[in-house]
Amino acid sequence: MEWINGKSIRFLLGDYEGDSGTHNSSVGETLENYDISEGQLMVMMGVALARMHQADIIHSDLTTSNMMLTSNFGNPELVLIDFGLSFQSGLVEDKAVDLYVLERAFASTHPESESLFAAVLESYAAELGNKVWSPIGKRLEDVRLRGRKRSMVG
Repeated sequence: MEWINGKSIRFLLGDYEGDSGTHNSSVGETLENYDISEGQLMVMMGVALARMHQADIIHSDLTTSNMMLTSNFGNPELVLIDFGLSFQSGLVEDKAVDLYVLERAFASTHPESESLFAAVLESYAAELGNKVWSPIGKRLEDVRLRGRKRSMVG
């Protein structure tokens, strides 16, 4: 196990206040300490998730608490942590559910942050390319309609 010298994204985003772009981190470090904007952070998240999914790794517990921002020689670096529930899968369904879990985490932890998650998805899609993103995006819509469960009975 390795110690990550940084702050969780949940802490850094604090209580998000919607389109005004303001947030209330409790004490200490903010995104400015890492010389990064919220938009840049969302792009980093999307790219990191796309690369993880390209390697067919499904995290299964994506939240802003399981992402940390650290500084590597003055450059901000996003680190995904807590892979205790992770598994390997190339299924579009599993990747869509992974994204849905993060979307729900954003909604519950950072109210009125829809624009932030939209930016994550935009950079995720850009990193994957339309051919790979299209089926995942379509499946994500299906997962949203039925919730997290894999199959519907009835």
